[in-house]
Amino acid sequence: MNEVVRIGSRSAPGPDLQELLARVARGDQQAFTGVYDAVAGPVLGVVRGVLRDHAQSEEVTQDVLVEVWRTAPRYRADRGTAMTWVLTLAHRRAVDRVRSVEAAAARDRKAAQLADTPAFDEVSEEVEAHLEREQVRRCLRGLTEVQRQSVTLAYYRGLTYRQVAELLALPLGTVKTRLRDGLIRLRDCLGVSA
Repeated sequence: MNEVVRIGSRSAPGPDLQELLARVARGDQQAFTGVYDAVAGPVLGVVRGVLRDHAQSEEVTQDVLVEVWRTAPRYRADRGTAMTWVLTLAHRRAVDRVRSVEAAAARDRKAAQLADTPAFDEVSEEVEAHLEREQVRRCLRGLTEVQRQSVTLAYYRGLTYRQVAELLALPLGTVKTRLRDGLIRLRDCLGVSA
């Protein structure tokens, strides 16, 4: 009745992982079951060590095992053991997941910041409008008195040419000439191209 139990030894020696991986590379599904049994625990351990999230770790472990099935022909025994190859795949996939999650979080933060940013800069618009008003005032001071009166009445008070002519007691043609000459001088002063 006293049975000796040996820790770490197999009761029935089966094919080693490298041999199983070679069979998986040839499409042997039964061999993949053996690979799965041998590496699923260690892969989950490596992935969990990187991700620290149980649900994501299980998902990445599943992705790694699918990758082992698909890429088994790429395994080269001269570069390392089969277990090392599988665990390297696991580590890389886990790191990729971390980077992906961090990039998504950074995109979300940036999108939130952009959503909080006003569509326009009120201060710069106010400064620009003030500077434009000052430039117009300066240019208006450069007009003759009659030109300035005509332009001010027509464009700042909204009077028609006929109303300006009546208010200044001048012929309509004279008012039109003064307005045209005044607007040409304003255009040149403001640097506006025709």
